[in-house]
Amino acid sequence: MSCYVDTSALAKWYVAEEGSGEFEAFMLSLPRGEAFISSLTIPEMRSLLARRVRMGDFDSEYEKDAWRIFLRDIEDGALTIISLDSRHYTKAAELIARFSDNALRALDALHLSVALSCGADELASSDKVMLQVAQRLGMRTRSF
Repeated sequence: MSCYVDTSALAKWYVAEEGSGEFEAFMLSLPRGEAFISSLTIPEMRSLLARRVRMGDFDSEYEKDAWRIFLRDIEDGALTIISLDSRHYTKAAELIARFSDNALRALDALHLSVALSCGADELASSDKVMLQVAQRLGMRTRSF
């Protein structure tokens, strides 16, 4: 089983918050190399961590540790990164048009495009709209 993991869910692996324990168990249940992320996840994760420091959720040392562990997980193969290319942008635009009634945002459409292109069986996310569209596309979903 392979799973595309959206940044909103993945953050729970690096930041202790509601649902972190459940998400960690889920990630540990996936076969090594079967947790897919996109290259878009890298700046999104950095932005998320910086925002959480600004909000006072944790300090900059915690942020640096979380960032270091995230990069190590990519380097060690715990997360398989899929680089964005032109076909992902084209597919994202198609998804936005096709599911206009769901108010799918551009970056979420890019994530879904990558999930479809890598053949992931499942999508893990905390984003309700993304999960709804994934279900309409026939994907299994895990909400965190």
